[in-house]
Amino acid sequence: MQVEGKVAVVTGAGGGIGAAIAGSLVAAGAKVLLADLDGDAVQRVASGLDPTGKGSALGVRADVADTAEIRALLDRAEHELGPVALYFANAGITGAPGLDADESVWDRAFDVNVRAHVRAAQLLVPRWLDRGEGYFVSTASAAGLLTQIGSATYSVTKHAAVGFAEWLSVTYGDKGIRVSCLCPMGVETALLREGERSGTGLGDMATRAVTSAGKVLEPSEVAEVVLAAIAEEHFLILPHPEVLDMYRHKGTDYDRWIAGMRRFQAKLADG
Repeated sequence: MQVEGKVAVVTGAGGGIGAAIAGSLVAAGAKVLLADLDGDAVQRVASGLDPTGKGSALGVRADVADTAEIRALLDRAEHELGPVALYFANAGITGAPGLDADESVWDRAFDVNVRAHVRAAQLLVPRWLDRGEGYFVSTASAAGLLTQIGSATYSVTKHAAVGFAEWLSVTYGDKGIRVSCLCPMGVETALLREGERSGTGLGDMATRAVTSAGKVLEPSEVAEVVLAAIAEEHFLILPHPEVLDMYRHKGTDYDRWIAGMRRFQAKLADG
């Protein structure tokens, strides 16, 4: 799919990967509705992308885990920009490290990282089937293919996000609906640093596990890879190509891979 002239919705667009994707889309000629729970931040990003107010970027405060608010976003996008052709389910949270996270923390992690994708697809897919095309881009994580040391909430929900994207592609890929799943490792965003700011050993370990596993990319670098992958309609988007080798090693010998992750965890714990 070529994005020029298309309308896109990008969630979690108040900063980080979402803001970078929105910027790349606007630069490529798309019209973009940016959504974020931080209304001030997303308005600033949108204003920077569309300083003349020509309608190429619209910033909206929204909780994109809420079905009613997703519906309102889609309706506003279609009313002010045109039919939504691409949806980037990018908003995400880490949850909490360890097993101490209570039910409310788990519920919120599933709501933002998984159910938000499901709820958006439930609203979008019928519209796209009627039009004969649409593109759903899910931001998961390398943690959804591998795991996340320190954070069960993040690891489990990102695995679920990958699983839902796979199902969506298998089920609707022959009906004009394209699906991609973004699975980066370290990207220099506020989310990356939440663990080290948590004040817990497991949280700090979660951040160091990512930052020591490979290069930490800038959001703009990720956005460039995302747009290239959409043009080629690739399902799995890997800004860190080495993740594919790690995933292959995991599938080839699961027990050996788990043993290696335990050693990595012990090394991190020793500083």
